[in-house]
Amino acid sequence: MDSESEIEQPKLSLVSELWHMAWPVVSLNLLQVVNGLLDRYFIGHLPEAAMSGHGASMSFIFLLFSLAIAISIGAGAIVARAYGAKHIHEFRAGSQQALQVAIYVGAALGVLSYLGAPIAARMVFKSGDTADIYYITQFLHAYSIGVPAICIIQVIAACLRSIGDTKSPMVLSGIQILLHIVLNYIFIFPPRGSMPGLNLGLYGAGLALSTSAWVSAIMYIWHVRSTDLKVHFSLSLPQKLWFARIFKIAVPSAAQAVLRTASLTAFTLILSNVPDHGAAIAGMGTSFAVESVMFAQAFGFMAATSALVGQNLGAKNPIRAEHIGWLASGVAFTAAVIIAVPVYLFVPHFAPALAGHKDAVVDQIVSLVRMLCVTEPLFCLAMVLMGGMQGAGDTKRPLWIGIFCLWGLRVPLALILALPTHANVIFGLGLPFGMAMGAQGAWIAMASTQGVQGLFAVAAWNRGKWKTIRV
Repeated sequence: MDSESEIEQPKLSLVSELWHMAWPVVSLNLLQVVNGLLDRYFIGHLPEAAMSGHGASMSFIFLLFSLAIAISIGAGAIVARAYGAKHIHEFRAGSQQALQVAIYVGAALGVLSYLGAPIAARMVFKSGDTADIYYITQFLHAYSIGVPAICIIQVIAACLRSIGDTKSPMVLSGIQILLHIVLNYIFIFPPRGSMPGLNLGLYGAGLALSTSAWVSAIMYIWHVRSTDLKVHFSLSLPQKLWFARIFKIAVPSAAQAVLRTASLTAFTLILSNVPDHGAAIAGMGTSFAVESVMFAQAFGFMAATSALVGQNLGAKNPIRAEHIGWLASGVAFTAAVIIAVPVYLFVPHFAPALAGHKDAVVDQIVSLVRMLCVTEPLFCLAMVLMGGMQGAGDTKRPLWIGIFCLWGLRVPLALILALPTHANVIFGLGLPFGMAMGAQGAWIAMASTQGVQGLFAVAAWNRGKWKTIRV
């Protein structure tokens, strides 16, 4: 066992400790929000079929990104516990092995996503939507190139945050985002004045994301060698023991990601059967970018809570870990309320710019965003508290909450509210009862169930079973 004095951990008050960890992540996510909105602004100048293809691709991109996050959750929980207990050899070995896992899992996911892009496109769109199928396939092919880099970035960033370093990910990922914005403009559009342009359209958007991800991954690998983690790049296969430890925590999170993605895919399929479905699907993707304005701060507090809960449990201080969760979720809830009010009021004014002034798409954006504003504070509660549970190594409770809210409530409610009675749901089966509200009914289902998710997260955190999980 390494000497405890080798790594000095600062002694801070509860509020200072939380803010010290959270502010760099919050700052990074605010920059990511700007990036997402600019992304939508650029793509909004492409044909509506490109917007629909990009919007429909979100479920698959979310799956790939969430699988990378699942690995990072497993690594982060182990590293945070070992760091809190001052087991230096263990958190360094865990970080190294997590990188090995990320390299090989990321490569496998990248190949699978590239090969599966045409299948994914035909799952979402009808055979007659040839332009939409073309665009989504094109974008997913370009995105797949960057999937291994995204896995590496998420795992190294999680390990750094688990030892209290949130500033390095802020800087390195911040450079990635700025590079992505510049490349987006160059790759998507033709030359404009002195600005070069490749005129690659939606394919260029995916290629810009992948290129910036690989540049960032190389910077992360270079930087992490000189940190307390002492991680170096290697193509060695991960050790079976560490692989099992990481995946014991990661698998429930990965299952949750698959179920969430499947529910979003089912949700998109429901939308594909409503009137003006192209505008609805395009509007949904842009609405998610606007929604990120409201939960950017919650994501930051979630990352901080995840790391601090793991550290405090490792230091045998579960009461402090619980207090951190309540404090962080309370701040996230309050901030979401403050942000949601102006978003609700002003979304009709900025939505046209994001949608390229396509009136049908703008109407859908305004409708969905305003409904999300109502329940977003509860969703932010869920983000932070479930992040705390995952930081403790408890990934099963968030999984069950997700299964119930998404599959037990959201998908059935969307079917009933959006589609008419006897609508062809699947395998020729007719819907026994439907209210035929169209996209509006689907938006009600989405907003209401994310509020329910927040209530369940509060109940699960309050029970405290997460305190007894062993990693």
